Amino acid sequence: MNVILHFTEPAIYGVQILAGLYGTFLVILLIRTIRQKKFATSEQADQFLDEVREKLYQKDFDGIAEICDSPEYWGKTTAQLVLVAVANRDRGPAKVRQLVADKFERGVLTDLRHKHAWVATVCRAAPLLGLLGTVTSMVLAFARLGSGGKEGIDPGKLAGDLSLALQATMLGLWIAVPMTLFGAMIGVRIGRLQDSVQDQMGEFLHDLEVVMRSPDQHRAA
Repeated sequence: MNVILHFTEPAIYGVQILAGLYGTFLVILLIRTIRQKKFATSEQADQFLDEVREKLYQKDFDGIAEICDSPEYWGKTTAQLVLVAVANRDRGPAKVRQLVADKFERGVLTDLRHKHAWVATVCRAAPLLGLLGTVTSMVLAFARLGSGGKEGIDPGKLAGDLSLALQATMLGLWIAVPMTLFGAMIGVRIGRLQDSVQDQMGEFLHDLEVVMRSPDQHRAA
């Protein structure tokens, strides 16, 4: 059994480090992804909606597509959902709203929530891995203590073994505490992204519905 634990001990530390690196990678990826998909300011969002509204009331749908595909806006979730709405504008307001909502849920929120869930998993797993490492190291330390025989045990060596055992728990907490804080921050940012996109798309879909119900000015002319 001690042989197994002897090889398990360093493996646990390795898994902890990998979990911490993976959690850090996900945090950086999520922060960058949300920043890319969300307008930096409300003024930028209003500017985009004003440009789209101008083309929309002219029924210049190709012009709307050009705006949404421009380098300034192509990465924004609202711009991509506007393209979905415009492409399906003839299917009726209710269907368009449903398509936009499904696209937003499956294409954006689901991916963000999955990655966010893995951050939460790292938060929960890191302390448990630390505890496992501590217990494993302490079992090995006391096994060496019991096998000391007549020569006795070097107190310094024993203290070093126990210190190593506690370091596993410390490492787990070092990973879990910042991951918990970053996870909460990312959860707030996902919520803000969802709220802003819903507000912006609600405004655009209202304008689209008005335009599609109005007579074609060009034909009337």
